[in-house]
Amino acid sequence: MAEPVASSHDLTGLYGLTDDLVRAAHDAIKVRDRAGLRALVAPLHAADLADLVQALSGHDREFLEDYLGGEWDPEVFVHLDEAVRDDLIEELGPAALARMVTGLESDDALELIEELDGADRQALLDRVPDGDRALYEAALGYPEDSAGRLMRREFAAVPAGWNVGQTIDYLRSDAQLPDAFYGLFVIGPDHHPLGVVMSSTLLRRQRIVPVVDIMDAAIKPIPAVTDQEEVAFLFRQYALVEAPVVDESGRLVGVITVDDVVDVIDEEHEEDILKLGGVQSDDLYEAVAETTRLRGSWLLANLATAIMASAVIGFFQAEIEKVVALAVLMPIVASMGGNAGTQTLTVAVRALAMKELTASNAARILGKEALVGGINGMVFAVLVGLVAYVWFSSLEIGLVIGAAMIINMIVASLAGLLIPLGLDRAGVDPALGSSVILTTVTDVVGFFCFLGLAVLILF
Repeated sequence: MAEPVASSHDLTGLYGLTDDLVRAAHDAIKVRDRAGLRALVAPLHAADLADLVQALSGHDREFLEDYLGGEWDPEVFVHLDEAVRDDLIEELGPAALARMVTGLESDDALELIEELDGADRQALLDRVPDGDRALYEAALGYPEDSAGRLMRREFAAVPAGWNVGQTIDYLRSDAQLPDAFYGLFVIGPDHHPLGVVMSSTLLRRQRIVPVVDIMDAAIKPIPAVTDQEEVAFLFRQYALVEAPVVDESGRLVGVITVDDVVDVIDEEHEEDILKLGGVQSDDLYEAVAETTRLRGSWLLANLATAIMASAVIGFFQAEIEKVVALAVLMPIVASMGGNAGTQTLTVAVRALAMKELTASNAARILGKEALVGGINGMVFAVLVGLVAYVWFSSLEIGLVIGAAMIINMIVASLAGLLIPLGLDRAGVDPALGSSVILTTVTDVVGFFCFLGLAVLILF
């Protein structure tokens, strides 16, 4: 009889950290119980140990770092937040870091190396074996965030002339193969990838069968200069598990696996979310001064747009003084427009990232958004118009805010689509700056429509 599937509340102890474990580590560090700390840390996966390092406060973290000393599992560094990792790298020094790097796969090692500045990077490269140094220097020659930086240099490949028996013998004898791989690439005399043979397929065939007869030739080699966002799109679009990476001549130089792409997808989505919120990078573990500096520049831009909206209100100062209801109601128009625009903006930025919004369908979607904005505008115009009429006993004020609501909701929906489209066409990340521009548009249009209509109808 099959075992029942565990419910979500039963999975708490199966992976990740628990609050009890963090508290226990804190208590062990507080009394300097090295044996107790070792018992807690030893069973942890590298990712969980990285989470523990980040969960501890400054002094506790320093003790844990001192306790681990040279016994750091190199994989821990791969899972650390960038700010925490940078602090640890500074404390380790080039010699200890070189030992860490040699214990990692090439793609993970490169991730650490490329974050160092020029002098520290060279000091580290001088301490790694010559063969590894040549690989890293070649990889650093590729553009940042490209497939060449993302790929793993260790891969399994066999000549097209081999059969199953020769391939199996090679797998059993060659010590240069990566520790884990999904398939074997079949390459021609020019070292171009011709296809891939999965290990499960290989083990089911007779030894005399040529590998070219059982390989999957429908592979999609990725140029090393391809941006990692494009790589992630290819993996999602074609449900890839791994893909070969080729240089400008088409030679196989590396492989990208799905675990690397999961990290890319996570990074890109995180980046878009942060940019939409006006945050340049994940600053959770940054120092107060650095976090203040990073966020302050964006707040300054918001201040400038807020002054623009206030200037519009200033044009109607005399009218607002005569009819206090205008001051009470005008935030409603701007707020509703901002929310409607943000809905469209969020969908548009996501659609651009997923390549679902293109020049071929932009006009159709623009029409749809205008229709949605108009319908919602009319619905909420009736609601807010009734509220204004009951509140201030003025039919004219109800008509003014209702008409302004319809106009601003339509403009907001159109702006939520046109702003990211325009930024994308200009070569600017649509997530960067879209929210600030949208807020300015909805505030300015909302205030101007509401107050302008009030002048026309009430005065």
